Amino acid sequence: MSTLPVIEITRCGLVSFMNNQKQQKPTLTGQRFKTRKRDEKERFDPTQFQESIVQGLNQTGSDLEAVAKFLDASGAKLDYRRYAETLFDILVAGGMLAPGGSISDDLTRTEFCLFTAQEDLETMQAYAQVFNKLIRRYKYLEKGFEEEIKKLLLFLKGFTESERNKLAMLTGILLANGNISAAVIGSLFNENVVKEGVSAAFAVKLFKSWIYERDINAVAVALRKVGMDNRLMELFPANKRSCEHFSKYFTDAGLKELSDFARNQEAIGSRKELQKELQEMMARGDNFKDIIAYVREEMKKTSISEQLMIGIVWSSVMSCVEWNKKEELVCEQSIKHLKQYSPLLKAFTSQGASEIILLVKIQEYCYDNIHFMKAFQKIVVLLYKANVLSEEAILKWYTEAHVAKGKSVFLEQMKKFVEWLKHAEEESESEEEEEN
Repeated sequence: MSTLPVIEITRCGLVSFMNNQKQQKPTLTGQRFKTRKRDEKERFDPTQFQESIVQGLNQTGSDLEAVAKFLDASGAKLDYRRYAETLFDILVAGGMLAPGGSISDDLTRTEFCLFTAQEDLETMQAYAQVFNKLIRRYKYLEKGFEEEIKKLLLFLKGFTESERNKLAMLTGILLANGNISAAVIGSLFNENVVKEGVSAAFAVKLFKSWIYERDINAVAVALRKVGMDNRLMELFPANKRSCEHFSKYFTDAGLKELSDFARNQEAIGSRKELQKELQEMMARGDNFKDIIAYVREEMKKTSISEQLMIGIVWSSVMSCVEWNKKEELVCEQSIKHLKQYSPLLKAFTSQGASEIILLVKIQEYCYDNIHFMKAFQKIVVLLYKANVLSEEAILKWYTEAHVAKGKSVFLEQMKKFVEWLKHAEEESESEEEEEN
């Protein structure tokens, strides 16, 4: 069996070896690290960035397909995130904008931009596509783009009429496409652009292109989403903020659907105010005679029909009390409460159509408030006995006028009472025939 050689290390040799180890330092030779593309972007100052964009737009010219490709490719090299405002200023106005809307540097600008394009809807649709592609490619530009539109709307007085028209059409298309929020319209309520009629004129072009791309219902939804549906009157100076003026202005401009929408919004606002006052009168314990007189006066002023009013009265009656959370107790509580307020309900159900509306409101309320599900039949019977609801209205509701909410449950609840009503009606008819 062979043995391994023994290596003898002297003390001096060990110290020398350790010293040599300390002196040897690691070195990097020929190693390269890859960097991600986003880290390779050139860092320009605003002027250099502006020159790069302007040069690219001058080369692509009026070919918007080429412009879109140039912007797509440039985003990998230029810092769009840092200079988003400069980028959008150039695409819209041809150069960087100073406060107020003038070009801050006439030497570095391009003639190939939104403001120098043809003033027609088709061209603006093409420009909208350029912005759409850019923002879809670089999602981080979304917020900056919306802020840019808000800023441009504040600068309207600094633009020519033609430039405002193009911007209005573009904004309408962008709103229709969902590229920006309807919150941008808030900039049009600024006093500086309102007082000389600039906001209203701009709004005409904006809404025309928006409605052309979509429809008034889509516009209404977008406006309501950001709370702009009740603020459109602010497009006019304070002394002209009336529904009549708004309606005439936009109807004359060919936007009757917007006028109708505004009238409807005003009516909704009036109904909300009426309901609020009605609830306050009930809370104070005002007598029914005064409440009925007030409501009828408001109906005349605002042209609210009895069918609309009974819905408001029902909602007010049901919201002026704190309901018990237990199902077995809420039924008894509702009967007692409605018995007290039946004279008020009776005052606004003089027509058969109003009775049907009330029945539907009761049905919807009992369905939407689950503790009332078993109270429906008892409420209807109570109002029948109080002469608020007629047998004709109840039978019509049962056979054809009910809605889908809780339909099977409520029809089953009403089945025996309806049969009793039919039987009573047949007996009444027989008695009349015998008398004749």
